[in-house]
Amino acid sequence: MNMGNAVKERILELCRERNITINKLGTMSGVTQSTINNIISGRNNSTTISTIKKLCDGLDISIIEFFSSKVFKDLEQEVE
Repeated sequence: MNMGNAVKERILELCRERNITINKLGTMSGVTQSTINNIISGRNNSTTISTIKKLCDGLDISIIEFFSSKVFKDLEQEVE
């Protein structure tokens, strides 16, 4: 799994845990719907840390909590 897929999976995981839609997450975090759709669809594989921070703020979690998921444990090396 690469970083883009891991971020996507973590966002979906957090939405499922909280029983909210991607649309609701956008409203809660102030991240545009198009940005979230691009992340979820895989069109954006390099989400900025500031976007992730906004999503975390909307979910009332820390960046550390976001990245503490097991989806980030076995990422592929992206620099070769």
